[in-house]
Amino acid sequence: MKFSKANRRRKIHYGIRNKISGTSSRPRLSVYRSNRFIYCQIVDDLAGVTLASASSREDSIAQNGNKADQAKLVGKLIGERAKQHEIESIVFDRGGYLYHGRVKALADGAREAGLKF
Repeated sequence: MKFSKANRRRKIHYGIRNKISGTSSRPRLSVYRSNRFIYCQIVDDLAGVTLASASSREDSIAQNGNKADQAKLVGKLIGERAKQHEIESIVFDRGGYLYHGRVKALADGAREAGLKF
């Protein structure tokens, strides 16, 4: 049986989600990467609540540089929004994507904004 890239990523993501979960003290930073944009959310899985979100579709980010630069700005933005909710430590959920390129740029931006993971 041959798997598409999307099915392979989904399978990897399920494996990751079986191992990690966000709590109120240490929520999960979830990343979704489409061809054009990158999205992220800070989620408390125990309560089933999204605490903060950011994406490259926002007006402040949409026109800045290439996609990797935009991903870094999204990481900084989610870090600032996490600080508003007094979140300092998170669990990083790469969503089945390789920790490379835009996903790594987002993580680096979040670290620069002060998130610990």
